[in-house]
Amino acid sequence: MKATRFEFRYRVWIAVAIYGLGFAAPWLIFSAGGPRVSTTWLELAGALAGTHALTLQWATLLVTSLAILLAATGAAFRVWGTAYLGAGVVTSGAMHAQTVLAAGPYRYLRNPLYFGSFVFSLAVSILMAPMGAIFFLVAMFVQMLRLILGEEAYLTAQQGEPYLAYKACVPRLFPSVMARVPASAQKPRWMQAIVAEIYVVGLTACFAVLAWRYNAHLLTQALLVCFGVSLVARALTINKPQNS
Repeated sequence: MKATRFEFRYRVWIAVAIYGLGFAAPWLIFSAGGPRVSTTWLELAGALAGTHALTLQWATLLVTSLAILLAATGAAFRVWGTAYLGAGVVTSGAMHAQTVLAAGPYRYLRNPLYFGSFVFSLAVSILMAPMGAIFFLVAMFVQMLRLILGEEAYLTAQQGEPYLAYKACVPRLFPSVMARVPASAQKPRWMQAIVAEIYVVGLTACFAVLAWRYNAHLLTQALLVCFGVSLVARALTINKPQNS
């Protein structure tokens, strides 16, 4: 079940492929009647309005607000985790196991970056057709779980008992309300983290500003722009792992 080194090295491009399939949903071409021109955004709002608990206007407002909240939460966990782990480590194609990291979000959750990515993916999924969104979220979860298992096996082999003790105290996928381990001396590097996470930060800003136009196509274009900017930013500013 754990990811191979190949999957870890090319994890970003595998995620890009999952994004592409989620948006394209090519299997809908072969469905009865052909593809529907709709998005999860519209379908969720319509379903809520169909319960007669909310008007369509309020249902759409609720779905939009929830998407912005999810995007902001996911981006916050990504930036928080990257600030402590180090932008170079996060963007590296190799696994790193210098020491057990017990600072920032890693006191509450072993995998804040993957948690943040999945929460952020929930927001992005509203721009896709419903079947595309379901595929996207399932595929993203499976990829993240495989990566987590691969990293945990590597860290266990490299760090041994210190990591096993940390692993026994801190939850894997859902953050604890209280810190589960004492804080280590690692200091955050916020600016490097923001640059490394410019995709999620930028797209969250786009959601906050543009979502009120209720235009999924516009936000999809913003997603492509943010991803392109993130590749340029990483290439220009992040060269190697940053250690304490």
